Amino acid sequence: MSIVYLNGEYMPMEEAQISPMDRGFLFGDGIYEVVPSYDGKLVGFTPHLQRMQEGLDAIEIKLVVDHAAWHNISEQLIKRNGGGNLGIYFHVSRGADSKRHHAYPDNIAPTVYAFAFEIPPAPLPEKSAANPYTVSTAEDLRWKRCNIKSTALLGNVMHYQDGHAKGHSETILYNEHGELTEAAACNVFIVKNGIVSTPLLDHQKLPGITRLMLLEILRKDGSIPVQERVVTMKEVDDADEVWITSSSKEIAPVIEINGKSVGDGGVGDVWLAAQTLYTGHKFDF
Repeated sequence: MSIVYLNGEYMPMEEAQISPMDRGFLFGDGIYEVVPSYDGKLVGFTPHLQRMQEGLDAIEIKLVVDHAAWHNISEQLIKRNGGGNLGIYFHVSRGADSKRHHAYPDNIAPTVYAFAFEIPPAPLPEKSAANPYTVSTAEDLRWKRCNIKSTALLGNVMHYQDGHAKGHSETILYNEHGELTEAAACNVFIVKNGIVSTPLLDHQKLPGITRLMLLEILRKDGSIPVQERVVTMKEVDDADEVWITSSSKEIAPVIEINGKSVGDGGVGDVWLAAQTLYTGHKFDF
């Protein structure tokens, strides 16, 4: 039985009820985060909560994210759901109004919801343990505010489904200029001649927490050159290695794009070095 948190109370998931007039249900009007935890240890908790506050501010939901309160909710959900390897999902919608109206209503309380779900064990820094991905590509057709981690994910879902229907596990996206943006549910990195590159952040990309942590870890260590810059899809096609990153996948190697092998078609040495560093420092955030 899953125990969830809803507006100040813990309860079995099947007992949780939210108004059908909630703007999260009607409009996708809300912000969410997913924080992984392994044996009770949260990964990237502080930057996740900082991003959630930035998202709430961007769409003018008046809720101050209290890190201590959210940390306590996380600990309670981990404890009440048996511990182990769990993702903690945080969800804040604008709340329930008495009518359906596009403008932001005044004086309604946000709906605050959280639950835990099982995730795979933390990836090991070993080539034999890697979970390589095959992906397809598509022009990015989502809205122009992808930097906000909104609960309105239909654009991402449709791109992800397009890849899934073709037998792939992600879809790498590019803009009208042929520049890499991100994937349907991940950020993207490429490796060429030992140099790691990822697109600069802007409105086309979500500022991923694993992306942020990996960049900081690589720069602090200094053994792997890394840069943020415009990356073209020609460079993706010619890359020695391609990675997708997310909180649940950490750094996942891509070995095939649109049926064509990436590099030699195997898990790369730079991935191994990066994953080893990430594994050693991911609990520092």
